[in-house]
Amino acid sequence: MAHPDAIVIGGGLHGCSAALHLARRGVRALVLEKDHVGRHASGVNAGGVRQLGRHVAEIPLSVAAMALWHRIAELVDDDCGFESHGQIKVAENEAELAAGYDRVAQLNALGFTHEEVIDQAELRRLVPAIADHCVGAVASRGDGAALPYRTTLAFKRKAESLGARFADGAAVARVARAGSGWRVETAAGEAHEAPVLVNCAGAWADRVAAQLGEPAPLEPMALMLMITARMPAFVKPVVGATGRTLSFKQFSNGTVLIGGGMRGRVWRDENRTDLDFANLSINARTVWDLFPIMRSATVVRAWAGIEGRMPDDIPVIGPSATEPGAFHAFGFSAHGFQLGPIVGRILADLIVDGRTDLPIEPFRIQRFRQMAEA
Repeated sequence: MAHPDAIVIGGGLHGCSAALHLARRGVRALVLEKDHVGRHASGVNAGGVRQLGRHVAEIPLSVAAMALWHRIAELVDDDCGFESHGQIKVAENEAELAAGYDRVAQLNALGFTHEEVIDQAELRRLVPAIADHCVGAVASRGDGAALPYRTTLAFKRKAESLGARFADGAAVARVARAGSGWRVETAAGEAHEAPVLVNCAGAWADRVAAQLGEPAPLEPMALMLMITARMPAFVKPVVGATGRTLSFKQFSNGTVLIGGGMRGRVWRDENRTDLDFANLSINARTVWDLFPIMRSATVVRAWAGIEGRMPDDIPVIGPSATEPGAFHAFGFSAHGFQLGPIVGRILADLIVDGRTDLPIEPFRIQRFRQMAEA
């Protein structure tokens, strides 16, 4: 590739998805990744593929993404380990269950029917191991989970097969105008030029945005996960909680993944995270309370990935407000994995057609300038 048609900064799932969807539209992308593809949040998250519990602004994108997930092998020649056994958020008391009814009524009024309230009997049928005190749940039966690193690599491989190119170890140092296009310089002194720039730089994306004159109050965070030794099969859906932080699922090999947003400490300039064992113990206590079978489980490993959070907990998706030919997709605030397949398509639509059929107005980057001026 002499000169790419687009330069994508960041080799996480959204960057790989952008490269794939651009390639499907005949646009040759060069993806610059400072480490290696899937190194950070995209490769080490909980793998939740959920519509359940989404911010209302994200729901149209999530619904569109779910349609892609249910035929993901057609898109990337790999099923990505995707399984759809549903996701549920357990209510531990009547007040939490009432909040679930309110939530479902709100979504139904907006025309969305993927969430439903289930009673205690149906909860026990779906999750026989749940603690006796749980009174019901909100469920989304079409949801599920996939394998994050496998998924990200599948998008990369498919994009490469269609003409995209990936450069690992290519940390971006400077972004600048080059005529009507873009010049991107790496820390190693290499320079690349293209008419289009796509900022999918994850927890580092605010630094790219700043070079475009666009403030983005991104907060780096380290989300922790634990995994246990193998146990007999006892749960199929992904389980969360209405009143506590939890993402809980069992793999086919018997190991159990425990997450849900508890944070460790992060040093993004050093690519380093530290675990916060006090926070991990809170997560463990939740599992102890909700799943008595887990009281004999052995945690064998814990880790944290670096992710970017926005103040309003929804991402930045869409064109630059200051520079034509530049686009953003970052700040997914710990719930971007499921959206990855559709965000790439949205970016390709914007770049090729100048528009997308999905509502992305709530995700515009200029909302932060407006917030600062208010």
